[in-house]
Amino acid sequence: MNLVLRIATAACLALSGFLHAQLYAGGYRVIPVIGPAFLVQAAASMAVALLLLAGGPMLLRLAGAALAAGALAGFALSRTTGLFGFSERGFQPAPQALLSVLAEGAVLVLVAVVLYRARAARR
Repeated sequence: MNLVLRIATAACLALSGFLHAQLYAGGYRVIPVIGPAFLVQAAASMAVALLLLAGGPMLLRLAGAALAAGALAGFALSRTTGLFGFSERGFQPAPQALLSVLAEGAVLVLVAVVLYRARAARR
């Protein structure tokens, strides 16, 4: 079961990274601050996903959760107060925005399950 959770977490994190890379290449690269942030998010998500597949420690899952939480926070800010002068509405661009939110939410849920199971096993 732990292997399945690790693979699922890596897959969701890789999907988030792929979507950020796709948006970067599709035009976000010209947006100051946001473009480079998308590139860093894509690279970091892919790197952590690959390391998770290789069987990395719990710290990598926490890093993946931090990446997902950061991306979700950026998404929320860009649709409310704006982020570094950048704002969007709803789930645009479609379908990347929705898929990214779902993938990042799944990373958080999967890591929470792993943490819960680890804590339960220590009892």
